[in-house]
Amino acid sequence: MHLLLSNDDGYQAPGLKCLADRLSELADISVIAPSRDRSGASNSLTLDRNLHIHKVAENFYFVDEGTPTDCVHLGITGFLPQEPDMVVSGINCGANLGDAVLYSGTVAAAMEGRTLGHPALAVSMVSDDPQHYETGARIACLLVRQLTQHMLDPETILNVNVPDVPFAELRGLQVARLGDRHRACPAVRVQDENGDETWQVGPHGADRDSGEGTDFHAVRAGYVSVTPLQIDLTRHHALAFMREWLQQVPL
Repeated sequence: MHLLLSNDDGYQAPGLKCLADRLSELADISVIAPSRDRSGASNSLTLDRNLHIHKVAENFYFVDEGTPTDCVHLGITGFLPQEPDMVVSGINCGANLGDAVLYSGTVAAAMEGRTLGHPALAVSMVSDDPQHYETGARIACLLVRQLTQHMLDPETILNVNVPDVPFAELRGLQVARLGDRHRACPAVRVQDENGDETWQVGPHGADRDSGEGTDFHAVRAGYVSVTPLQIDLTRHHALAFMREWLQQVPL
């Protein structure tokens, strides 16, 4: 088995190293990651310039100023001599719960793998200063094994959030839907070192939909949340109404 690993925290991130070390015991791995932290890059693909790939070690590369999506796209569509069997993204420093998946480069890397036809999962630690990346790496190994033995339908991407505790303290794995937060806090006006006005994106809002059944609830209860995602964003149940609604638009 050949795994392609990437992330959005950059190729030097401790979570990526921990993931690579653990998964290398299970399979052949190739690592292609951004040259720096690209958190919040979402599914952005670089189209306005050529990209440079640099070798760090055997089967370990970074893409200069590349996004997570760039890394996975390049790896699958031409750079690697053999396409991987699966894409694993992470381990992210910080949770990717609820609507954070819309911005997450970690989740986007997995989505790109799935878009290009490969099983994929994204793994994140529920802490801004994780102390137990090894727990996340062990969970990743368990899920990779499960995916190889029991494949999911070809549209599914797994978004996995792991409480930052020792592995023995986990209560288990729990399937959960995405929760939701209130709107983000206001942007913050900040003066730079020259006294010029700049703006900083405000922090995310407080939890809004975080009750039982959501990923927020699962991790607070000590479970690893596992959320099946899909690329198709169509609001299917609204299609019939939309047909009637559009009939009222004069041409």
